[in-house]
Order: sequence, then structure tokens, then C-alpha cells
Amino acid sequence: MPVHPIEARYGSREMRSIFELETRFQRMLDVEAALAKALANVGMIPKADASKIARKTSTRYVKVARVLQLEREVAHETMALVLALAEACGGAGRYVHFGATSNDILDTAAALQIRDGLAIVECDIRKLLRIVLRQAAKHKNTIMVGRTHGQHAVPTTLGLKFAIWGCELGRHLERLEQLKPRVIVGKMSGAVGTGAAWGDKGPKVQELVMRKLKIPAAIASNQLLQRDRFAELISFFGLLGSTLDKIAREVRNLQRTEVGELAEPFAAGQIGSSTMPHKRNPIRCEKVCGLAKVLRANVQGGLENIVIEHERDLTNSSCERVLLPECFLLIDEMLKTSVYVLDNLLVFPEQMKRNLGLTRGLNMAEAVMIELTRQGMNRQEAHAVLRECSSTSVRKDVPLVEVLRQERRVTRYLSEREIEDLVNPRRYLGAAAAIVERVVKGLGLLAE
Repeated sequence: MPVHPIEARYGSREMRSIFELETRFQRMLDVEAALAKALANVGMIPKADASKIARKTSTRYVKVARVLQLEREVAHETMALVLALAEACGGAGRYVHFGATSNDILDTAAALQIRDGLAIVECDIRKLLRIVLRQAAKHKNTIMVGRTHGQHAVPTTLGLKFAIWGCELGRHLERLEQLKPRVIVGKMSGAVGTGAAWGDKGPKVQELVMRKLKIPAAIASNQLLQRDRFAELISFFGLLGSTLDKIAREVRNLQRTEVGELAEPFAAGQIGSSTMPHKRNPIRCEKVCGLAKVLRANVQGGLENIVIEHERDLTNSSCERVLLPECFLLIDEMLKTSVYVLDNLLVFPEQMKRNLGLTRGLNMAEAVMIELTRQGMNRQEAHAVLRECSSTSVRKDVPLVEVLRQERRVTRYLSEREIEDLVNPRRYLGAAAAIVERVVKGLGLLAE
């Protein structure tokens, strides 16, 4: 039975298939095949033997069960796979893994898995961005309360909120494009990075292997690729996960019973509570927020794996066996959940309108202060006047507009009609709609 939730609960079947043990072994075999072909190309092994090795580098011939059996005997995963492949190759098996070290195979195989995993991640980010931009355009004029420090601030729009999220997702796509050349990298340089086993043909061997696998080679490495690469990848997941966490938390907060402005979808037949039949809990958003904690914690492990003694030790290996699949599966789950939630998000504009009126005009005090300053009052004096009027509104439990109508320091500059206009939230949205339009237009191509 599964122990880790990513085995059955989190992550798509597509993403899980990339990090299954059979796929891991197949990618290692792919590297062994490319190595054999490269060695034959430079004249270091017979071409017939290289062809036979290449034909057998499949889990159809090198069974997972046999590799695991050999690993129990030799306590070395890569050597177990090499022995199993050599068995399958008969006489040609004498050239399997010729001149290579374990991490030539492991790190290059990991690069292939990372490449495939990031293709899925990138596709999902773009899909989420398209949804966010669509929602931004749809709601560019949907007015709602802006909140700072958890308190009502001046009005904003739901569209602007989505546009801000879109910009952040756009930056993640830029980061992803920038880090790909640094993390999708292989190596074939031998025990300490000199390629000594292949003599002066070492650089050519590495070039041919990577050309066959269609990934770049590290310019210099010791026995393994330097782990700042993986640390950057895991840090990227931490950043992306934190954005998804932020979005999900905002939906959760706006779904609160006393707020009621947004809600994640609630499927037919879904149960919110085992005891309270009325509950419609934001469980999908809560899942995203919870998994983000794991991603951020994994960044620490990624950073610590950078520190390796001399040309190689094994302290990174066991950690990475957990970190890389876990990060990919969890970000996959978070992205797909976010896509579902935002694509099917429930929006309640009437409740947003009601919430705008909860402070009875107090959230429009800035608008009045700004206009008083435009009309000639000292800005600092205007601020003080509006503070006093706001306090009076609260103390007397009356709308701010009533207090303003009776305040001579205000009516000296503003007519009753002007005051009423100034406390109308729809008149104080600034360039919100224009900003949304600019974001949607600017990020449209990036989302494709």
C-alpha cells in the first residue's frame, strides 16, 4: 500500500509517470544507450556491440525486479542497473558503462526527467494565466472593497486583483524560461570530472551523448552536477507555490461567511463536514495553501545539497530522491487545483456592493480629502478634518456624508452635490480598468 500521498493522492497520472521507478530506470538506460553510441562513434568500442547495447536499453529487457534484486545484493543502484543491462546484452555487456561514473548516468537521467516535468508545469502555468487574464477582463469593472491590514480601504475591482495575479504568473514564466538552461543539463565526465577514462576523446564523448539526448552539457563538473542547479529549481517551485498559496488564501478569505464575495466551486454530492450538513468548506484552496508549506520547506533541503565535500559525497542523494519527485508532484497538484478553482470561481457582485456600504462612506474619506486639497485646503489640514469627521460618523452612528454636509470646513470648499459624488465608490476607481486592459493585452501572447 502507498505510504507517501504523492503515490496515490497528489499529482496527475502524467506527472507521476515521469518519476515512477520504471521511468527512472528507463531514463538511466537511455543515457547508457547514448554513451554506447558515442563510444562507438569515437572508436572506443565496436559499433556492433554498441548497437546491441542500445537495443537492450529498455525496461522490456532490463526488468525493474531484476535491478532491485541485484541492488539488494550489491547495495548500489546504478551498478545493479549496469549488471542487469550487461546480462541482457550477452557478450556486448563487457562495454556497458565503459568509462562512466554513477552520476554521469543519474544526473543526466534526472535532467531528462526534469525536462519532461517542467514541460507539464509550464503548460499548466500558461493555462492558469489564460484563466486569470480572462477573469481579469470579465471583471475589470466589478467593484469591490479594497482591504489593507484586514480593514476596508478605498474601492478596487476584482479585475485588478486578477491582473496583479496575472503579472506574477507572467514573472514565473520568465523565471522558468531563464532557469531551464541551468537545470536541464547533463554530464558525462567520469569519476572526478576529468573524463580520464576516455583520454583526449572525453569531451567528444560528452558532446555526442548530450547531442543524442538533446540536452546541453555542463561546461565543467566533478563527479556530479553542482547542486546550485537543483536548488534553483526547487526555489522556483517555492516561489511559484507561494503565489498559488497567496491566490488560494485570498479566495478563502473572501469566502468567509461574513464576507461572502467569492467562493470556490462546490461539486454536486460534495460533503463539507461529517457533522455539519450546511458546510461548504474551501477545501481545494486549503489544500493549495497546505502543500505550499511543504514546497517552501523543501527549499531548505535544496540549498543544503549545494554543499558537497571534495569531488563527491552522498549526502545529497537520499535527500534528492524525496525532494525532486515531491516538488514536481506537489506543484502539479497545486497548479491543476488552482486551474479548476479559478476557472469555476463563484463571484457575488451584489455581496461586494453590500460590503462596500458597511462603513457607511468611511472608505471614501480619502476621496474627499484629495478634493479638498485640490480646492485650496492645506493637505495636512484636510487629513485632520476627515479624521475628525470619520470619528464623528462612528461615534454618532451616521453615514459620513451626513457629517460632511454639516462640517463648515468642508462645505466652505464643496457643495452638497460634490460631496455626494465624492462618496460614490464607482467614481473613485482611478485607472483600474485601464491597468487591467494593459495587463491582458501585454500578457496575452505569454499565456499562449
